[in-house]
Amino acid sequence: MKITLRLVISLVLVVALVAFAFSFYQVREEKIRLTSDLERRTIVLAESLQESVTPLFKSDSPEKLNRFVQRFGNRDRFQGIAVHDARGQLLASTADLDPQIPGSIPQVVHVLAEGRPADSFVHVGNRRIYLYAFPLASGEETIGVLTLFYNASYIDVRLEEIWRHNLIRFLILFVLVVAITLIVVRWSITGPIAQVAVWMRDLRTGKTGTVKPADLPKMDAALDPLISEASRMAKSLAIARARAEKASSLLARTEPPWTADRLREHMRAELGGKKLYLVSNREPYMHEKDGSAIRCIVPAGGLVTALDPVMRVCDGLWIAHGSGDADRETVDGNNTLRVPPGQPAYTLKRVWLTKEEEDGYYYGFANEGLWPLCHITHIRPEFRLEDWTHYRKVNEKFADALLTEIAGEESPLVLVQDYHLALLPALIKEKRPDAKVAIFWHIPWPNPEAYGICPWRQEILHGMLGSDIIGFHIQFHCNNFLETVDRFLESKIDWEQFSVTRGGHSTLIKPFPISVSFELPSGAPASESWPTKEDLLRALGVEVEYLGVGVDRIDYTKGIPERFRAIERFFEKYPEYLGRFTFVELGAPSRTHIKKYRDLTTEIEEAEEKINWRFRTKTWRPIVFLKAHHTHETIGPYYKASDLCMVTSLHDGMNLVAKEFVAARDDDDGVLILSQFTGASRELKDAVIVNPYDIEQMADAIRLSLGMPPAERRARMGRMRETLIEFNIYRWAGKLIAGLARLRLTDETSTSEATP
Repeated sequence: MKITLRLVISLVLVVALVAFAFSFYQVREEKIRLTSDLERRTIVLAESLQESVTPLFKSDSPEKLNRFVQRFGNRDRFQGIAVHDARGQLLASTADLDPQIPGSIPQVVHVLAEGRPADSFVHVGNRRIYLYAFPLASGEETIGVLTLFYNASYIDVRLEEIWRHNLIRFLILFVLVVAITLIVVRWSITGPIAQVAVWMRDLRTGKTGTVKPADLPKMDAALDPLISEASRMAKSLAIARARAEKASSLLARTEPPWTADRLREHMRAELGGKKLYLVSNREPYMHEKDGSAIRCIVPAGGLVTALDPVMRVCDGLWIAHGSGDADRETVDGNNTLRVPPGQPAYTLKRVWLTKEEEDGYYYGFANEGLWPLCHITHIRPEFRLEDWTHYRKVNEKFADALLTEIAGEESPLVLVQDYHLALLPALIKEKRPDAKVAIFWHIPWPNPEAYGICPWRQEILHGMLGSDIIGFHIQFHCNNFLETVDRFLESKIDWEQFSVTRGGHSTLIKPFPISVSFELPSGAPASESWPTKEDLLRALGVEVEYLGVGVDRIDYTKGIPERFRAIERFFEKYPEYLGRFTFVELGAPSRTHIKKYRDLTTEIEEAEEKINWRFRTKTWRPIVFLKAHHTHETIGPYYKASDLCMVTSLHDGMNLVAKEFVAARDDDDGVLILSQFTGASRELKDAVIVNPYDIEQMADAIRLSLGMPPAERRARMGRMRETLIEFNIYRWAGKLIAGLARLRLTDETSTSEATP
């Protein structure tokens, strides 16, 4: 950018200098030409008038002289004439000229004294007048003076026009020079270099697996050395990555699938009887009052879906915020209870928050600050000091609850969940440096530029780096985190081991792609008892051939309005599907205390109403929006019955809905339309990958999915199910917890052996 700016400024200065010099020369030449022309015409007119004025002057007839003079009134630029006698007294003048003639005109005096014509430019009012005095002679004697007056203001006007027109030309030329310079520089230099930088970054981070040297942009010959070196690097990286993937593939094939039983045995071997302590904001089970009764519900969200199976197999302790209105009535004196109800497998300990703490910590800093900060969805984060104060205090409250539980435990294993508790790892380490702590960040991690707007960016990084392991869903988020630490903290970063060493403590930064519970079917699948597609459509009151489903928390990161616009565009482009396809959106209300979420719900409802009003018939409507906290028993039948599932998040760490849909399709049918901005798109490559901001592409993806041949649908779904069988929640938990259990807490290099 600096090079481009210097080049533009240099060119503009040169153009400005040339334009000024040319304009100055043009103005000078034009002034000389116009002045000479005026003088010439005035002399000719004065000589012709002399022949008429001299006889009248000699005849001593003032009336005739005055009548003659009055004939020469204000004509265009000629203002008039005046006649003076030998004493310089005014004898006659054009009527309009009287007020402009001073008592004594220096040019008249000069003519009477010298006997020669005299001229000059004088200012009369706001006009510039050319005055030409010509002697009236009788023989050798000057008997009077004939004075002509011309309005010379047109010369100034003309010169101003030249300056103005040349200024406009310069401005146009300035814009053209800048535009052409920027285009040429971007086209020939900065653009190709930026593409090479992106290309090399993608190679380094492994963001895409399809990068090839042939993808490099065409560049000027002067940049050939850069292209040559980049190509060599690409080949080396491609070879190394291919070898690593091959070795990983061979290793994976020899590894038996992960199941609940295998995880249980793995945990027994790795933990050696030690208990796992899990800390999160959301509880896996909450109790709500239902009249005089109390019912237990499972909160919606990917975190509970992913971690409940893990806790069941390791009989750990889960510490969470008790948010149900009947939660206090169901715990013991230590604020704990065994869950799940009816089949207790682990312990839940509840932490109580005041309304002010919940508003500031959860709704304020966590979800109006960190959530939009980490999700690049163009929603402005809001950071308030009072929210940060509550966030810090609530993290301390969770730390106190945990420290009480691990007081008698030697080297306890602690797994902290998500962005609500970023400060907790450091708080634990301050009191229990022997604890082995991991934090798993379920949402994306932004680039350093985006993260840098947070006022407490260093405190959050310091809190997270209290962990021994920080887990993200994908390598790209790990890279962003390391670059952020490198930007804002003094630390030692090992890019080979992906670790950060600070204050003698090392933290591993690793990708652990989270998944869902998925086991090979044994016997009749439970889904056989689910309602059929016909049952669901009958309950909805629609008659269609094709059914689509979306399952989301109502959140601006999920791309629901964009999804609805794509469905509307689908019916516009492919009207043959009118009356044949209905999309059901199962939306769970979320964070309704925050205005942006209330506004989003209104926007979604208005979009549904608008599209339905436009296309619906008596027996059909294109979109059914079911807003409620849906249970897994409600969602499962829709997964199984739908022809397609749309997951169009604008930004998502992983998105387990995509994996839940694939896991539910034990018939190997159905099509998954998946946003490229989800972590799941890195694994489920047989989904129809879309850009959720591209409405046309999503509309075409719906058409492609509905028209996909059955054999291709089964092949795609089969490959995605194989991926989930291999990379399921038990594998995720086994790798993460094994890495935590194997840590050696000694010095700076202690965490190097924690790699699973």
